[in-house]
Amino acid sequence: MSLQITEECTFCAACEAECPVNAISAGNDVFVIDSSACTECEGFADQPACIGVCPAECIIKA
Repeated sequence: MSLQITEECTFCAACEAECPVNAISAGNDVFVIDSSACTECEGFADQPACIGVCPAECIIKA
């Protein structure tokens, strides 16, 4: 399973700083998650940190 940022992203960058493996980066209009790098914070936190800080609630499990 991997995480995805939907089009509802407000481009606030809150998620980018929370990623312990730097899998989140700025796309054209929304932030994007590199699915090959994302660990869903396994070994770092009980749940994906980016989901918890996203004010737009636009990060989903795809």
